[in-house]
Amino acid sequence: MPDISLATVVVLCVAALAAGWVDAVVGGGGLLLLPALLLGLPNSAGAGPYALGTNKAVAIVGTTGAAVTFARKAPVDVRLAVRIGIAALIGSTGGALLAAGLSTEVLKPIVMVVLVGVGAFVIFRPAFGTAPSATPASPRRVLAAIGLAGLGIGFYDGLIGPGTGTFLVLALTALLHLDLVTASATAKIVNCCTNAGALAMFAWKGTVYWQLAALMAVFNLAGGMVGAHTALKRGAGFVRIVLLTVVCALVLKMAYEQWVA
Repeated sequence: MPDISLATVVVLCVAALAAGWVDAVVGGGGLLLLPALLLGLPNSAGAGPYALGTNKAVAIVGTTGAAVTFARKAPVDVRLAVRIGIAALIGSTGGALLAAGLSTEVLKPIVMVVLVGVGAFVIFRPAFGTAPSATPASPRRVLAAIGLAGLGIGFYDGLIGPGTGTFLVLALTALLHLDLVTASATAKIVNCCTNAGALAMFAWKGTVYWQLAALMAVFNLAGGMVGAHTALKRGAGFVRIVLLTVVCALVLKMAYEQWVA
């Protein structure tokens, strides 16, 4: 357990709860969780890898809970999701191997760029994924999904992480012509695989604060379960406003920490 205050632990647990909810509904829980860990963990040269590793240990619990909830009630092609997930596991393992040497100073600007990119996409494509395609995806589209959503986004998830759920939802919606709820359900299964591959590498490197992760994981699981039920009942449209608010707040906060404080 790192040497951090009780107030910081409480803030991290609240961030884990919110991240689980956001991640289950529309993806992108890491947009909350990783920046919170980067800001909350002791500021040292090795804080970046520990933030990444602890983030994975927390996220895999909430993602798994959401995936189980979705699989029971949403029209998910589990076999296809697993095929994409296996590719994603390979990609995330490779990404995590490279991430072990990154520092917080390198990570923060990258996370900010990712946040701005996701926010811009959500703003300019408000109707994206509102309805599924009437025809099944072609083999070429499935192969593209395995390559891009699996290997490509999986590698990104292991290397950096935040926004992976959102990127998966966007990629699966675009490539397989799914609606956002079905894409989110599929993304949760894929995300479980990327988290598992990355976490295995971080655990091997010894860059996980397990006690802190276990505490935060309880809150992340609760948020993920509630978020999955919310998505199934109401869809992902109303979450866009929440996600944009969070993205803007985090960009401003991290920019202040990076260049002003």
